[in-house]
Amino acid sequence: MQNTPIQVVDRDSGTVFDEVILGEKWIRWAYQDSSSNLMERLLFRSSLISRLFGLWYDSPLSRGKIRSVINELSIDMAEAVRPAEDYKSFNDFFARHLKPEARPFDPDPTQIVSPADGRVLVFPELDKDVFVPVKGHPMSINAMVPGLSHQFLGGALAIVRLCPADYHRYHFPASGQIETSEDIAGALHSVNPIALGAGPDVFGENKRCNTLIKTNNIGSYCFSEVGAFGVGAIINTKTAGTVSKMDEKGYFKFGGSTVVVVFEPGKVAFSPDLVANSARGRETLVKVGQPLASAVI
Repeated sequence: MQNTPIQVVDRDSGTVFDEVILGEKWIRWAYQDSSSNLMERLLFRSSLISRLFGLWYDSPLSRGKIRSVINELSIDMAEAVRPAEDYKSFNDFFARHLKPEARPFDPDPTQIVSPADGRVLVFPELDKDVFVPVKGHPMSINAMVPGLSHQFLGGALAIVRLCPADYHRYHFPASGQIETSEDIAGALHSVNPIALGAGPDVFGENKRCNTLIKTNNIGSYCFSEVGAFGVGAIINTKTAGTVSKMDEKGYFKFGGSTVVVVFEPGKVAFSPDLVANSARGRETLVKVGQPLASAVI
């Protein structure tokens, strides 16, 4: 098995660190060990295990896990609206709200912001239908956003990968009008780069929700929430109407998850640091509201 560490750039400090992966041994076994095909199908192509996780983490019995996870993952509870002891279940804690001042953003309508806390990889210009994540397998825009892909071929795409330590509510990166929203059933593969390098088209096979938002200055963009192993649910709290930048769109329950935002060709230019790090095959750790891209005027 390959055990090359996953390196991430911390945007705030500029330092590069090796990501600590919860359950790394099992992810590598499921996706990199040729003897694990049956288990991979059992765990990741069926939603049973994730549903069981969801039931447990919705239960008051799961409250005891909150403090240990805060300590293990060094979660800053000073940012949260409610203290740790105030949550009724682990999922209640996992989908915690943050204080508004914890995630400031630029209100300039030409500035597009990160939709979530997470590790960002950007593709400034897609090779028509195909994009390839870090150490990954080719993914398809046609498979990821069926029925919408024609306007995004050759466009730009950002992947924001969330880990268990992250704030798990996601927000609109730019203002606009929701045109369509579609839930798509699918598998629950891990979204970790280990899994992305093993072959499944995670963004085309996993459970997801695709939302098309029309804007005044960057055309339309597609916002896709991608479910992953252990995710009890994708909960969208805003599914229609007019939206403002940084309005909450929804949240994930427990598990690693991913948000993908796809832009039309020639409409946005990603932040230079994200482009440079992505070109080196490194994700960048960012916070929701931080700069993602600028409108091409």
